[in-house]
Amino acid sequence: MTDEIRWGILSTAKIGRGRVIPAIHKSRNGVVAAVASRDVQRARDFAAANDIPAAYGSYEELIADPNIDAIYNPLPNSEHAAWSIACAEAGKPTLCEKPLASDAAEAQTMVDAFAARGVLFAEAFMYRFHPQTEAVLDMLHAGFLGELRCISSTFTFTIDRESNIRLSKELAGGALMDVGCYCVNVMRLMTGEEPVAARAFARIGAASGVDETLTGLLDFPSGVVGHFDCSFRAMNTNRYSLHGSHGRIEVEPGFAPEPDAQAVIRTWQNGHPDEVIVPAADQYQRMVEDFADALLLGRPPRYAPQDAVANMAAIDLLYASLPGR
Repeated sequence: MTDEIRWGILSTAKIGRGRVIPAIHKSRNGVVAAVASRDVQRARDFAAANDIPAAYGSYEELIADPNIDAIYNPLPNSEHAAWSIACAEAGKPTLCEKPLASDAAEAQTMVDAFAARGVLFAEAFMYRFHPQTEAVLDMLHAGFLGELRCISSTFTFTIDRESNIRLSKELAGGALMDVGCYCVNVMRLMTGEEPVAARAFARIGAASGVDETLTGLLDFPSGVVGHFDCSFRAMNTNRYSLHGSHGRIEVEPGFAPEPDAQAVIRTWQNGHPDEVIVPAADQYQRMVEDFADALLLGRPPRYAPQDAVANMAAIDLLYASLPGR
């Protein structure tokens, strides 16, 4: 292995094409070496369109390639476990899309598979790598808010096709799994705690059978309470806000700022408004660079894979509170 990680992309998923592959192309320590699809022609067309030198007609071929140093897995949620574990068994470090698995038990099986073989593994929650998120954490830890009391968040968008895999129960779809998982994650990140209780209310699609709109409540041991909304049927919004005893922080967009646009954190302290300007950054690039650095330098990724299990456990709590689940 040299000073660059040779990435293999497991599938031609939209998130890879639109965000992660361009981020690897821009990264200082990685190159996209190959892509795989179950359809070899699809893989070849995708490779040609995205400046990728090699294409495979099966995931097994990509995983077995000795010239691939790390795998990015953006497959549907229900397939994360099987193919990530296959990567672990092949000794391939893997960055797996969020949410890590279908539930916490499956996520733990994945984490254990990599740990048992000493292979690097991480979940691709990109927003945590943006300087905006880092700035909010710094303000929080410096006591800007006083005592943190509550957190609220919203992540919604309108789905464009009823055949979208996010609406598939068999593929572990649903608004909570797709975008609500960010809301859960940011509350856990900001509190540094795991919820002790959860309650959710949802609208289940008659055709899809998944939660298409969901509101969740989380109760944390320190006394912080969290509320969030997620939906496939509401106007595009991604934001979060922190409310303390003498301050407030609002972040919008909170999870998906554009890589070429500066971010703005709006604050209020003792009734006085202000703004913190954060320089533009590509959070996907920072994420893949962190993973590649971890592999090159022999250190853990910034966020331990066990954190992904804890996030799934919180999601499990929310789903368990729904009537009929």
